[in-house]
Amino acid sequence: MYSLGVRREFIARHFLIGGDWGPENFPNSHHYILELVLEGNELDQHGYLVDIVDVEKHLDEIVDYYKEQMLNEKPEFAGLNPSIEHFARILATSLNERIKAKNIIGVKVVLWEHANAWAAFQVTR
Repeated sequence: MYSLGVRREFIARHFLIGGDWGPENFPNSHHYILELVLEGNELDQHGYLVDIVDVEKHLDEIVDYYKEQMLNEKPEFAGLNPSIEHFARILATSLNERIKAKNIIGVKVVLWEHANAWAAFQVTR
């Protein structure tokens, strides 16, 4: 199995809902690190799992959409606690829809909220 990873860093804001989360109940920023891992069993005719330039284009579009934004105000978070788990799923699902390489069988996002905490979500094709 081949794996290819690309990462980006960005800052976004949120506040947690539905519980007593202390300071997290109030608007705050996180310096996120998004690690995208693509997996597949076969390389294409050029010896690539996927074109990194194409992957970076989609990753940059997603990061630009969330960068410096309040997650709670985004429609995909409507009715959801903007937890790191939900955010990882939303990112993985969106990237899976955008990246069209036929030999990709897995799209995984590991989303770091700070140096000691991350959540991940994987989509299997």
